[in-house]
Amino acid sequence: MSFRLLVAAAAAQARRRTYSQAARCSGGQTLVEKIAQRHAVDLAEGEVVRSGDFIGIRPHHIMTHDNTGAVIPKFSSIGARRLADARQPVFALDHDIQNTSAKNQAKYAGIEAFAKTHGSKFYPAGRGIAHQVLVEEGHAWPGTMVVGSDSHSNMYGGVGCLGTPVVRTDAAAIWATTQTWWQAPPVARVELRGELAPGVVGKDVIVALCALFANDEVLNHAVEFVGDGASRLPVEDRLAIANMTTEWGALAGLFAVDDVTLRWYDERAERGPHAIVNPDTVAKLRQDVAADPSRWTADSDAVYAKTLWLDLSSLTPHVAGPDSVKIAQPLGELEPRQVNINKAYLLSCVNSRQKDLREAADVVRGVQKARGVPAKVAPGVAWYVAAASSQVLADARASGDWQVLVDAGATPLPPGCGPCIGLGVGLLEDGEVGISATNRNYKGRMGSKAAHTYLSSPAVVAASALQGYICSPETAIAGASHPPSARPVLYGSEVHKAKPAAAVSTDSASTISGFPQSLSGRLIFLPADNLNTDGIYPGKYTYQDDISREQMRSIVMENYDPEFARLVRADDIVVAGSNFGTGSSREQAATAILAAGVRLVICASASETFKRNAVNNGLLVLESPVLVAWLRAAFPDAPLTAVTGLGAVADLVGGKLALTDAKGALAFETGLPKVGKAAQEIIVAGGLENWVRRRMAAES
Repeated sequence: MSFRLLVAAAAAQARRRTYSQAARCSGGQTLVEKIAQRHAVDLAEGEVVRSGDFIGIRPHHIMTHDNTGAVIPKFSSIGARRLADARQPVFALDHDIQNTSAKNQAKYAGIEAFAKTHGSKFYPAGRGIAHQVLVEEGHAWPGTMVVGSDSHSNMYGGVGCLGTPVVRTDAAAIWATTQTWWQAPPVARVELRGELAPGVVGKDVIVALCALFANDEVLNHAVEFVGDGASRLPVEDRLAIANMTTEWGALAGLFAVDDVTLRWYDERAERGPHAIVNPDTVAKLRQDVAADPSRWTADSDAVYAKTLWLDLSSLTPHVAGPDSVKIAQPLGELEPRQVNINKAYLLSCVNSRQKDLREAADVVRGVQKARGVPAKVAPGVAWYVAAASSQVLADARASGDWQVLVDAGATPLPPGCGPCIGLGVGLLEDGEVGISATNRNYKGRMGSKAAHTYLSSPAVVAASALQGYICSPETAIAGASHPPSARPVLYGSEVHKAKPAAAVSTDSASTISGFPQSLSGRLIFLPADNLNTDGIYPGKYTYQDDISREQMRSIVMENYDPEFARLVRADDIVVAGSNFGTGSSREQAATAILAAGVRLVICASASETFKRNAVNNGLLVLESPVLVAWLRAAFPDAPLTAVTGLGAVADLVGGKLALTDAKGALAFETGLPKVGKAAQEIIVAGGLENWVRRRMAAES
């Protein structure tokens, strides 16, 4: 199958512009596009994957964790009885592993039994956090594409594997057919220049990037890290940076495979017999990289959406928060305020590998050496530590690092997610302040909504736990304030000028039976940006399973504008602002819009999760920032729901949109993403689950 959309490359400030496929940028491919190309299915001969294309993909692996228990019923409900490729799914239990209730143990047993029945890889509770396990076990392999039903699947990019999240319906579809759809995102090139100073690590890099570029610069992009600074980073730092591109708003974070990557795999291969990561497979990887270097890097003339840069040599330790990754400051500016802490956390998929534990243990050793007495956690502070995996735990024990941390007063937790996602012991309580080496510090994430959380590197967490307030390792060792010098961080962005594209034939598109060549209707304009899923479908209805389609129609947009349900008509074309559908992953936000009779939403940009849920349920969501800019200029005082008086005709196959006024005169025209045959199949089927049913029936 092939999911293909050609997206118009038009400037957002343009008020009027006629769509042409020739407007698409030509040139080479980014590394993201190259890896996606290798995992795309049923491309036409000579077809090249570009950002914006909707393609069918067959990922190397699909990872699910505790949520496997929710995917199994979806898999069964579509009529599937066996996995299409039992080698493709990987199951790893990691989220709620401290929960020993009979209910949770039964859930875990059911997942294990499902994996055993179908002959798939299964990693039980205690083996480690799924993302770390996939990297250790070689499932996230350089040059492949691996998807996961978890937002931090981006982490695989640290070893040159294109990792990206999917929703549970996608997971079920992949289990049943090996395939799902993916829209190749715009790609941002992030150049890391220079070299990190001692004591500055990958966590500081990504914390700084999240704050320095905090205006959605990489929202729904894939990020490729390049530059001499990127090549100097160890794999552990690359994994941490790729992991938190999720918090930066990106769908993937990718480092190219280089000598650093290969040496890291050489060391992994020496650990002992392993089915995937062994001397033979690593030697083959080296041969492949040497034989065709262009396969492993972006083309020199690759077209990027934007370039951002950061001078690593100007960076000092940074701390994010409180309560937002978009707020960060140099530790040297924060430490003098002596922010007292109640809890400290060294755990999670971003920062609890052996390197992280060693850096924290070295702080403890440094304090002990300087003071001549055993270092202990400060009075009134609770410190929690968990290794990312059982393998990391074994290594930390063997090196002595683990015992150093425990002797200092850290409370050991099993390898898993735990407090990072608000599960198990050690959660923040009302009024408490925590310093954490995790990846998220949203209010309520790690406990009480009345608590506050800061994020930092493992070494800063250790120092703060020993000193009782957020401080540098130097301060903890000296026993007196010794914050790192704060200096300006050098960073910036560069604008890309698209190269002229060669003309591309526009007569190759066709429609499948049942798919409309075009949709027409009144244009309804919702001018708001960040219209979230709670605004579209209120949370109080989310778990009321008996709400009818007609009831859905009456409450759609209730929290955004109660007038919407009264004003909207069947076949209206809804146009909205940027980041449409942000928020939770509730599918009802899409199905409620369908219940109102709307079959097409056009927006400046959409939440990727919402977009996946929409297409998976048969609702088309297309992006056109040019259209939204024109409407805002034409209707500067638009109410929350504006019945514009314009008629809209969307040519879904030809990729054009025309607006007419009350007299039928052309008011505006622009390009739209072009819907290819495979995307048409999902819409005609009424969603991905029905498409899977049809596919299985055809193959039976």
